[in-house]
Amino acid sequence: MKTKLTDQSLTPHRAMEYHKFSAKPCSSYLFFTLLLFFAFLASFADAAVHFHEFVIEAKPVKRLCRTHNTITVNGQFPGPTLEVRDGDTLVIKAINRGRYNVTLHWHGVRQLRNPWADGPEFVTQCPIRPGQTYTYQFTIQNQEGTLWWHAHSRWLRATVYGALIIHPKLGSPYPFPMPKREIPILLGEWWDRNPMDVLRLALFTGAAPNVSDALTINGQPGDLYRCSSKETAIFPVEAGETILLRIINSAMNQEMFYGVANHKLTVVAVDAAYTKPFATNVIMIAPGQTTDVLLTADQTPAHYYMAAHAYNSANAPFDNTTTTAILEYKSAPCSAKKGQSLKPIFPQLPGFNDTATATAFTSQLRSPSRAKVPLEIDDSLFFTVGLGLINCTNPNSPRCQGPNGTRFAASINNVSFVLPRRNSLMQAYYQGQPGIFTTDFPPFPPVQFDYSGNVPRGLWQPVKATKLFKLKYRSKVQIVFQDTSIVTVENHPMHLHGYQFYVVGSGFGNFDPKNDPAKFNLIDPPERNTVGTPPGGWVAIRFEADNPGIWLLHCHIDSHLPWGLATALLVENGVGKLQTVQPPPLDLPRC
Repeated sequence: MKTKLTDQSLTPHRAMEYHKFSAKPCSSYLFFTLLLFFAFLASFADAAVHFHEFVIEAKPVKRLCRTHNTITVNGQFPGPTLEVRDGDTLVIKAINRGRYNVTLHWHGVRQLRNPWADGPEFVTQCPIRPGQTYTYQFTIQNQEGTLWWHAHSRWLRATVYGALIIHPKLGSPYPFPMPKREIPILLGEWWDRNPMDVLRLALFTGAAPNVSDALTINGQPGDLYRCSSKETAIFPVEAGETILLRIINSAMNQEMFYGVANHKLTVVAVDAAYTKPFATNVIMIAPGQTTDVLLTADQTPAHYYMAAHAYNSANAPFDNTTTTAILEYKSAPCSAKKGQSLKPIFPQLPGFNDTATATAFTSQLRSPSRAKVPLEIDDSLFFTVGLGLINCTNPNSPRCQGPNGTRFAASINNVSFVLPRRNSLMQAYYQGQPGIFTTDFPPFPPVQFDYSGNVPRGLWQPVKATKLFKLKYRSKVQIVFQDTSIVTVENHPMHLHGYQFYVVGSGFGNFDPKNDPAKFNLIDPPERNTVGTPPGGWVAIRFEADNPGIWLLHCHIDSHLPWGLATALLVENGVGKLQTVQPPPLDLPRC
């Protein structure tokens, strides 16, 4: 029997189990001034504190006919779904019973003045070592929608991840018709071996890591893989009802196309930011991104596949398999005539390299109303992003198995980012410890060249360093990410920790600073925390640096992060307590 997921009605008005008693003003005999006072208190009354323990340890997980000792959270793969409301506080005690150092990142949460809860290893904290614990405590502030959490240390996030769903405050409706039910859809990748060994081999040889053996939906590969069909995820629906799919790309390295056979998807949010609704047959979603879609069960009652496969924009090997789950109408006939099983209907997905469809999808994203886009820019940055190659003195070395006896690398503005090891960046900054990083990250490439054209071989080797870019508090920032053709063009999903930003423009070829800004959408651009660079093209973002601390900026393709496709923004404190990084917690891990 296939695994059926139980129906869940996860509406904003769903009763949630709170761990903290909340008192609400109820007296009708108070004076008008006291009523105003209690009304003020009532704005905080529905906020809750949610306590969780996340035990990180190896458990047997069977996929593709084989059982692996897999790093999980609370024995679950994928990990637990967290559900909160805007304004709630999460207190999560991470207990490391595994054999690897680990950290946890709450992807997309602003973490205002609280980088200590952000989680990237050696950036805002030292790792939680085996046998140790660390408690992440943070409050959701003015955010609602679909986010997620994942390990942020080496390749542990291949199996350590889960959904983080933020419902609106009580009494606040969605800006779209209320769905009958909500279903988290986590897209992932599965290796038929230990993902940490896959990374270790790649870092030793300098070659690209082996591609995954399966794609997954909610941890299951689906009907098209060996030993998998009995566990394919099934989502029952009633004919005529509308459901909300909260789609998360938690894959390590693979952008994906996703669709449901014969059903339109109405996009209503991305990265926990609402959008102008629009209908589509397929979405393109990059690692790190989330997309909320409404689906109405308006087709003939039957079984329909939802499916996802790769969008591959690079000239590189990729996992060309297809993962499936089943949308099952409850009123569908159990079997076809003559006792044959009823085969689900399969969706039409774009070709693996269909950049036109990917671009057509992202170009439709708009904020629902006029956005507060910074118009006067204080810091205008131009960041080239792409791969590179490190030359070897002995090209025949077993450590130089990249192209033509080299080692793969990656960089932003020719700086290949190196994580520190003696201390985390944020701890070193807070403690005033010198020698861990510098703040001379270049605001533009050291050499101008034809970024998306034929790049001279002498420009392929980046410089390794731990350089940060410093921003003043409340600085208005524009960053143009320019993909390069070094090694290969590619859609790089760039994720900025601690911030949401507006995607004001994009295009193919080299960015034209004289003419392209005139085409920017400064009215209703989409708001995101992760945005892809069009392959061989550019994308422009704007935001206000209103969150002090050190915030990682990196490509969310995890094979590119250890190669150096990252930097960090150091946002200085403003004036007063409310514009200053809060003190670190007492149990912050030490290096």
